[in-house]
Amino acid sequence: MKKVYFKTFGCRTNQFDTQVMMSHLGEYKIAHNEEEADVIVVNSCTVTNGADSGVRGYINHVGRINGSAKVLLTGCGAHTKGESLFESGKVHGVFGHSEKERVTDFLEKPDRFYEIGDLEHVDTTVVEQFVGKSRAFIKIQEGCDFRCSYCIIPYVRGNARSLDEMLILQQIERLAANGFGEFILTGTNVGSYGRDRGTSIAKLLKRMSLIRGVRRIRIGSLEPIQIDDEFKELLEEPWMARHLHIALQHTSDRMLELMNRRNRFESDIALFEELSGHGYALGTDFIVGHPGEGEAEWKEAIDRVRQLPLTHVHAFSYSKRDGTPSATMKPQVPGNIAKLRHKELTELVKAKNHAFRRSLKGPLDVLVESEKEGRFVGLDQYFNKVVIESDRDLRGEWIRLEDFDADTAMNRAVFRGAL
Repeated sequence: MKKVYFKTFGCRTNQFDTQVMMSHLGEYKIAHNEEEADVIVVNSCTVTNGADSGVRGYINHVGRINGSAKVLLTGCGAHTKGESLFESGKVHGVFGHSEKERVTDFLEKPDRFYEIGDLEHVDTTVVEQFVGKSRAFIKIQEGCDFRCSYCIIPYVRGNARSLDEMLILQQIERLAANGFGEFILTGTNVGSYGRDRGTSIAKLLKRMSLIRGVRRIRIGSLEPIQIDDEFKELLEEPWMARHLHIALQHTSDRMLELMNRRNRFESDIALFEELSGHGYALGTDFIVGHPGEGEAEWKEAIDRVRQLPLTHVHAFSYSKRDGTPSATMKPQVPGNIAKLRHKELTELVKAKNHAFRRSLKGPLDVLVESEKEGRFVGLDQYFNKVVIESDRDLRGEWIRLEDFDADTAMNRAVFRGAL
């Protein structure tokens, strides 16, 4: 039986897309490493020039360690670098997002191929398992109607379009029946779900919560303007994870304008304070070193971060992405300056996270995901890592921790109770 190895770069949406392909493998078996694979499928990311370089480097690497394997390229990078990699002979074939449900056809193709597809496709696959996962990622939409100046993604994933609600619910029903209790909603712009179908993400969440076996729902990322009154009505529901990731990208209004963002700090801080008042941990994305970020803009930005009730941050040093408006903006921020700002931001939010965890009075509800060196690791309802000592195997189990210690990096606990 032939074997296929999947290498996934980038975001949770790509992770879901890989699971879609895995569910269509037919007679193929999943390889545990590149060396034993007959075919290597590279699900690529193209969010920055650096992401493209990482994909190219990986393709060169697998060519050296397994020269007999066919290498197929898919994902966002197929739309930006697929043609050049194909023409140079680095890959056997290239197929776009819209073609991933045909993966078995491509695995069998003896001749080289380039089938990029379109940017209007909507998935219809119902994923029933997630290989090696305790939590299930559920893609609910594809594409984005925003046009942030630094971002290439709308041009490689298309405009926002929602997956069929009945298929989403059917998928959750089957995954819940297979033992999954936590579900993470993902997509290119998750909060836009339903706008093209006369519904909303809040309505979808309510219907998901009614499915037997659903214990906790997390949402990958939302835009500030997508948290409306209908969504806020759900904040006290017991199945809502007490963590929201809200993409601000910056806190200087001038920088937000340069980035062509739709949010501004005055409304952002009001929203964050409201959500924090409901006991939520709050994360954000933040781009450091975008062109035009001078010392004045940075000082204003970091002072405003201090005011926000933030607990998590995905901080990125700006990386040029050819083909975007930001790529031509001046002045550029030197790399060493961006690195210092990145460190200042992450250290500040790390301290905020520690203070948040130390302030918690209630119990932690933890889904234990893995075991490492005799200790068990999971995430609590606030999206914080918890390391647990126990004399029983807790992997895949839900536990409630009444007592825990909040050290600088994570929570720690000892569990001796019954499951």
